Amino acid sequence: MTPHTTAHGIGTARTGRFVRVDGVPLHVLVEGSGPPVVLSAGLAMAWFDWDPVAALLVAQGRTVVRFDRPGHGLSAPATAPATAAGEARRIAGLLDALGLPGPVTVAGHSIAGFHAEAFAHLYPERTAALVLVDTSIEEDPRTLWPAGLRTAVARVLGRALTAAGLPAALGPLARRAAVRASRTGGCDRPLPSAGGPPAARDLVRRCYRTGRVWRGALLENSRYPDTAAEVLALRTGRPPAAPVTVLTGYDGSAGRGALRWCERQAELADRLGARFEVAEPAGHLVMLDRPGRVARAILDAAEREPGGADQPARADRPGQPLA
Repeated sequence: MTPHTTAHGIGTARTGRFVRVDGVPLHVLVEGSGPPVVLSAGLAMAWFDWDPVAALLVAQGRTVVRFDRPGHGLSAPATAPATAAGEARRIAGLLDALGLPGPVTVAGHSIAGFHAEAFAHLYPERTAALVLVDTSIEEDPRTLWPAGLRTAVARVLGRALTAAGLPAALGPLARRAAVRASRTGGCDRPLPSAGGPPAARDLVRRCYRTGRVWRGALLENSRYPDTAAEVLALRTGRPPAAPVTVLTGYDGSAGRGALRWCERQAELADRLGARFEVAEPAGHLVMLDRPGRVARAILDAAEREPGGADQPARADRPGQPLA
């Protein structure tokens, strides 16, 4: 497939097409032309959560690939729990199916940061740069329940919620509440230069009124500590060969939790030999609160030389003014 901008343009061409990877139909939207960038959203999020960032990247001459993992967005239901290596292979398989061998810049948000980092470790020759956007962090992942039991509980709970009709009744409302709680200022009061409301209501209803997305999120989250442990194991070797940026959201408060979260993100950047950047003010959904900052981090990472002198460990700290 030749990457292209759809006839309706960025912001109005809201859905893409389906590509089968490892037997699972994945919803993928490819826009623009130029060096490729892959964007992967966090738990229970969808391709349209990257809309503001994608528009900025396309305008800067990038091919932007957005896809939904199984059980997310419009993709087919998840058939097995996610793993870090499995999601890295999924990204590679998707790029193969799209005829984009690489190297590519990979950006992962929240739990998808685990998947993006795994891709950079396992496919270094295909990675131009890695950007972790308010990524999940687990310094010492532990769990009391065996993985198989957690997965079984997630499946049972997902079926029960669907049978009770909760996704159809409360899905869009739950999505809206989660987004509001994860943004600075809420999704109805966008910040200056922010991306505004996250998606059209018809798309939110199309995705979140189905039990498929609820079941997919529960199944993926059931293996969260195992995925974190996988990534920790991958870090025991050399850091990723490509330039890495760790970009975290900070709401500007002096709260202990917010400052500690930034400190943990900075420690991760140190461990990866990465540039550390802070988007302020921003909540967890940095790509909606500060899409310009996310786009700039992606563009800058792709232009840096691995391990070069222009890659400081910490570019800014919470509370400092940002350009």
